[in-house]
Amino acid sequence: MASRRPIFLDLFVIRLPPAALVSILHRVSGALLVLAIPWLAWLMGRALSGPEGFAEVASILDHWVARPILVLVLWAPVHHLLAGLRHLALDLGLGLERTAAQATARLTLLGAAGVVVLLVLLLRVLA
Repeated sequence: MASRRPIFLDLFVIRLPPAALVSILHRVSGALLVLAIPWLAWLMGRALSGPEGFAEVASILDHWVARPILVLVLWAPVHHLLAGLRHLALDLGLGLERTAAQATARLTLLGAAGVVVLLVLLLRVLA
């Protein structure tokens, strides 16, 4: 017997619930962390090689292309940590109710964004 439910497959219109978005972004942030390791290791090694290397790294990081990449590199560990703590709490049976799960998902998204904004502002003040 065929289902009478409508099929809606436009992926650009489907609205994911906050918990699904947090879960997907948790995976994305983990992958980004792994992919950023070689670049960050090279930058660190170059910056520590001497004054010329430090100046080179400073000029690379001052470029407009590097700014969004740096924000993503700041966002990835923050989001990954908050989402990981949320998943750990869910595994322990905490926050499984629908309203609590939605609230913690929104809190994770807003918390990660808020911490990144604070870090960017702090880095601007210290620079």
